[in-house]
Amino acid sequence: MRVELKRKAGEMMSHIPFGYNIQNGRAVVNEEEAVKIEKLFEAYLSGLSLSKAAQKAGIKRCHTSIARMLADKRYVKDKFYPPIISKDTFEKAQLERRRRAEALGRIYEHKGNEKKCLNFRFHASMPDNLYDDPFQPAEYAYSLIKSEVILDDNQECYGNPCP
Repeated sequence: MRVELKRKAGEMMSHIPFGYNIQNGRAVVNEEEAVKIEKLFEAYLSGLSLSKAAQKAGIKRCHTSIARMLADKRYVKDKFYPPIISKDTFEKAQLERRRRAEALGRIYEHKGNEKKCLNFRFHASMPDNLYDDPFQPAEYAYSLIKSEVILDDNQECYGNPCP
């Protein structure tokens, strides 16, 4: 299923969430699409899947786009976008998304020391030949780079920043 790319003349297409239009440099609620957003959240919270909730709301998008719509905080309140749904409805949808993901085993929590940082040290010797064209010796120069992996068991990637 493809996202509709055609819009009315004069409307901007990029980065404007479904449910909004830009008029005179300001975001305004598109009432027709806002009703669909409200129906989407309602249908999802009633237990329908992403695709079925979108279908019931009359939104023709793929399930990943619908998932992004359900997670989009701009529908609640943003500096630029007026609210379409209540904060309570949005929070319930986030809890439901989390609950469903956990039920399907799609939430993975890092335990701590699972991965270690790999530090690399690079060094290169001086090239044997000098060239007038700077692009010509690039492959040769890269071939001179020697690397070694330094594994330090005290450095963790998760929880602490790696140096």
